Amino acid sequence: QYKFRDLTIEELKNVSKTYPNFSFSMDTYTFKDGSQKDLLNFSGTVPVKYGNSYNIPVCLWILDSHPFAPPICFLKPTANMGIAVGRHVDARGRIYLPYLQNWSHPKSTLIGLIKEMIAKFEEELPLYSLSSSDAARQSELLSYIAKITEGDTDMKSRSKTGGRNEGCFNKITVVGAGDLGIACVLAVAAKGVADKVVLLDLSEGAAKGGTMDLEIFAVPNVEISKDFSASADSKVVVLTVNSLGNAQTYLDVIQSNVDLFRGIIPAVSHYSQNAVLLVASHPVEVMTFVSWKLSSFPKSRVIGVGANLDSERFQYMLTNLLKAEVLAKDAWVVGEQGEDKVPSWTSCNVVAHQTEAIAARNSREKVANRAMEILKGKGHRSWSVGLSVADLADSIVKDKRKVHSVSTLAKGCCNINSEVFLSLPCILGTSGVIEMVRLEEDPLVQEKLQSSAGSIHDLQQQLKL
Repeated sequence: QYKFRDLTIEELKNVSKTYPNFSFSMDTYTFKDGSQKDLLNFSGTVPVKYGNSYNIPVCLWILDSHPFAPPICFLKPTANMGIAVGRHVDARGRIYLPYLQNWSHPKSTLIGLIKEMIAKFEEELPLYSLSSSDAARQSELLSYIAKITEGDTDMKSRSKTGGRNEGCFNKITVVGAGDLGIACVLAVAAKGVADKVVLLDLSEGAAKGGTMDLEIFAVPNVEISKDFSASADSKVVVLTVNSLGNAQTYLDVIQSNVDLFRGIIPAVSHYSQNAVLLVASHPVEVMTFVSWKLSSFPKSRVIGVGANLDSERFQYMLTNLLKAEVLAKDAWVVGEQGEDKVPSWTSCNVVAHQTEAIAARNSREKVANRAMEILKGKGHRSWSVGLSVADLADSIVKDKRKVHSVSTLAKGCCNINSEVFLSLPCILGTSGVIEMVRLEEDPLVQEKLQSSAGSIHDLQQQLKL
């Protein structure tokens, strides 16, 4: 069941050579939402010097998307040991380290993780000796921890008696706590799309800026977390992260984003296996393709925000500024985000005579070109994209079957034969793209789409996935 079995086996062999005291087994792990999965875990001790020498017992659970997702780590104290809650350990013995937070294959390895674990434990010892009376109380705590970490938990039964099961909630996770991520959280919360919104803050250090403000003002139903498991059972996962590396070329910038997504997509896909991935990172067409490849989700459940914002603005301008309400009904902006986007139509009014049809087409194109000129000066601000994301999430979560222009796999459309994502009008529902709406046959539009597909495909061929 492990997606990258050979890589996982190779890592475990390296651990066995360096730390031969570790033992391996398959056991059932219970996640925060009560769901369970058989996972590989290995338990053993790590040597720590803190005045004296200590052997700290730990247990590492290896997710089935390893090595692209970090393991889940716990202390395994004996009955005469107490857990010293600190910067890197909580009361249940769950271990939190910068190495886990910044996990990225192939740079991150289990050997590297254990080495950092030793280094951090030597700064702050995570366990202490108990007196005999304390040891009795500790044994009760240990039995509870064992239930959490070994699969025998009563979380499911508690959720049944305590109201709605969290798995039935309309949960939306936003990955990335930059301006766009926070804008998406606020827009989704304001629109009332979800019962719960999780913001995954993957930045290093303490909460900063907008994330801190969300905590200060306690926005209802919003949870901020650095733990991927908080995203479990999301209906929609919105990806807003962009790498801020020191890349010199455009290709380097995109490759940096791809490397970032390698550590994100397998993890969120693992925790929300039935989610729709909604990509807002740049360039949206390429990053949607990358998300599709890394997640192994069906194409219908991986979409990009595409030209949804442009299409909504386009239709608004046709109706309210240019007084062309009839044209707006079937008008869309399609193709590639940026200068290469193009207006198109999903149907046309039937005209009796060819001369009338030509006149109607010319009139329509003039109005469309005027609307596109107005669009050029509008730009995409974070809060604008956030509103667009909330609009798409609303259609997905509430199964509205509404048509949106979103980035979807375009292979087979307009004679495109490569695996590229372009913005096309699609009907959206709980399973993502339900159906692609057929575009009117326009040679100029098809030529534009084929040109965009060719350049995007060439770019994707140069990336290391």
